[in-house]
Amino acid sequence: MEEATQIHSDQAMEASKPPRLQWLDAMRGFTMILVVAYHVAQMAFGENEKTSSSLPFLVLFRMPLFFFVSGFLAYKVTFQWNLSSIGHQLWKKFLVQVIPTLVFLSIFIILRKGDFWANFTHILSLSTKSGYWFTWVLLQMFVIYYAIGHRSWAVWAMWLISVGVYATLYMPKVFTYHKADFFQASSLVLTMKFMQFFLLGNLVHRYWDRVQRLFAAPWFFPTVTVLAFFCCADIFRWHTFKFMWTNLPRTLAMYSLLMMVVMFFHYYQDWFTRETCMGRTLQYVGTRTLDIYLIHFIVMPKLTFVGKWLNANQPNFLIDIMCSLIVAVPVIALCCLISHILRVSPFYKKYLFGR
Repeated sequence: MEEATQIHSDQAMEASKPPRLQWLDAMRGFTMILVVAYHVAQMAFGENEKTSSSLPFLVLFRMPLFFFVSGFLAYKVTFQWNLSSIGHQLWKKFLVQVIPTLVFLSIFIILRKGDFWANFTHILSLSTKSGYWFTWVLLQMFVIYYAIGHRSWAVWAMWLISVGVYATLYMPKVFTYHKADFFQASSLVLTMKFMQFFLLGNLVHRYWDRVQRLFAAPWFFPTVTVLAFFCCADIFRWHTFKFMWTNLPRTLAMYSLLMMVVMFFHYYQDWFTRETCMGRTLQYVGTRTLDIYLIHFIVMPKLTFVGKWLNANQPNFLIDIMCSLIVAVPVIALCCLISHILRVSPFYKKYLFGR
């Protein structure tokens, strides 16, 4: 009788949850593919943003999109804002995001680097952690989010503050505090850079009905696309803004390109359901982002000859991005295979991937 009551209670709780936005999972999968493609160009091909045709463009919106989705999903109407719930949530985030990252970072150093302790301490002193910075930064964002509370006005205020703090990172003649070792070793400098997009996603979810009406407005998408075009033109061609204003078109491009991707997936959401092949594939990648993120650095091939060929035949954005995607797909597939093998163990499933 008690078991039947418990089952009924669980079913009632499941039914009370809002329906999952399948297009959002697909968009997260799409973003993960871009992340791996970016790292293929950077780590496998040996390209950088000065020589590559695709890297400077991809960097404008791939990580903002990731943090936008994280912030969007962080807002839960039914969440109980008390110390017990917040403490439980942060502890769960710590177990899922920090412990697995340290484990896979250690494996990465053992397999891909030389002296373990020398490389381990050196990598931890870097803001990017040899790529393993995302989960640590995301945990910092959750700490800030839960600290400011659930009031919408507090989230708005923190978003404005985060934009202001972000702006100081690009005023080297005025602000230099972020160059201190503490901001680098803690990766706080990256939290300061991307926190605004986490909060943007949170605000969009809070006002989702209004945002959808804004998406439907006939003037909105043309305005966003024109803004994205001229901002990208200034970034890559014109360079009209100088000194502390140099980063303005870059910031506007990040916001406008992010919004274009969100609107695209929302508008064509029927393409990204589980009933379509593309939808199932992207959603699967979207639900395995942590696994792929943690593993793909370890299995990344060395293909520097491709990078040399691309750099010798630049600029060619299409070939550049296609080469990165062609390599990214088998890398992601291998990551998923390794993930499935490790998930055979309930211990690994719980402590490596938080399931």
